[in-house]
Amino acid sequence: MAQMNRRRALQLLAALGTTGLAAGCGSGEDDTGEQAGSGSPIKVGLIVPGSGANKAIGDEITNGFQLFLRLRGQQIAGHPVTLVPAEEGTTAASGKAAVERLVKEGVIALTGVVSPTVMAGIKDSVEQARVPLIGSNASPSTLQGVVYIWRTSYVLTEPGEALGEYLRQKLDASSRIAIFGTRGQGSQDVFEGLRRAYERGRRLTEDPIFTEDNDGTDRALYAGPIRKALERKPDAVFCHYSGAQAVQFVKQLYAQGYRGPIYAPGFLTEGTALDQLDDGEKGRDRKLIEGNGIETALNYSADLNNTANRIFASAYRKTYNSAPTTYAMASYDAALVLDKAIRLAGANPSPQQVNLALGKVGQVDSPRGPWQFNQTRTPQQKWYLRRVQTDGRLLSNIVINELATLG
Repeated sequence: MAQMNRRRALQLLAALGTTGLAAGCGSGEDDTGEQAGSGSPIKVGLIVPGSGANKAIGDEITNGFQLFLRLRGQQIAGHPVTLVPAEEGTTAASGKAAVERLVKEGVIALTGVVSPTVMAGIKDSVEQARVPLIGSNASPSTLQGVVYIWRTSYVLTEPGEALGEYLRQKLDASSRIAIFGTRGQGSQDVFEGLRRAYERGRRLTEDPIFTEDNDGTDRALYAGPIRKALERKPDAVFCHYSGAQAVQFVKQLYAQGYRGPIYAPGFLTEGTALDQLDDGEKGRDRKLIEGNGIETALNYSADLNNTANRIFASAYRKTYNSAPTTYAMASYDAALVLDKAIRLAGANPSPQQVNLALGKVGQVDSPRGPWQFNQTRTPQQKWYLRRVQTDGRLLSNIVINELATLG
């Protein structure tokens, strides 16, 4: 894929720094010089949860895709775009209903999907409809042999694998690691990646502790499992939680007296989680985090220093008054690869032609750094080690170094 050219990058940066996003969208050209709106209108279906524990992630995914459209004058590859939302829900049945409704509406492609359960459940519906889905979050390892499903996020074994190698080098072979996560395919994938990378000449001595899935409002849910794990005096904690559940787990872990390091896939501290961890009484949680450490592995951080991220992160902050997350970035990239694929497919492409073109987009110039689709239709990309630190007056995820290139 051709990278964003220098002229377009300077136009967008100048627009963001002077007259705002409206100017950045009003030039009437995309990065190849094609006139805006010259193609026929198209529809793109967006599958995200509108309520429940995953709503915040769904909002980030929506924001990322809409930001791409805003920066491109509400078009993709010269085609005016209508983004059609559909409720994801939490089950295979709710996901299938969303796919079926959007296909009937004549969308050229689908995007979004937060839950691994929903992603696995809609596989057959997407394949039978022959409409490409560019998933921007859920990517269970069990999703194999697909033709019409692409993902701009990652396979869920990868954050565990990236951290497993890091911990194998950092921790003594006799170290005890307490491992926590929710029940379901997501945590199982993460823990399998951890085990695969860590157990090279050594063993994980503790079995994972699985907790019930919840909306993050139960302030005592994790207390019992945590107390049981702490009786074995672990040297470190590894966990897989996100959103409100992540906040409650960390708060309860500290409340039960744990004072060691925490390691996790990066969604533990993504989005509003750090703000909520920073609101403890008299700054207690902030002091505990700074004193004991939280390190995470993720494919993105808002402080990455490259041209694509400077444009994306600046635009995101101006538009939504918050730092972008990996969820928003992956959705922005979903719009980006769809833009390139539709351009390759021609003036009036069918969903099948767009799907074929997705395999030809090549390298993607992304806010996360360059990446490209591998044979399983997921990114081959860098993984970064991030540490929670005070940046100004706020807790932030700061990139410490690169961990691995996986995919």
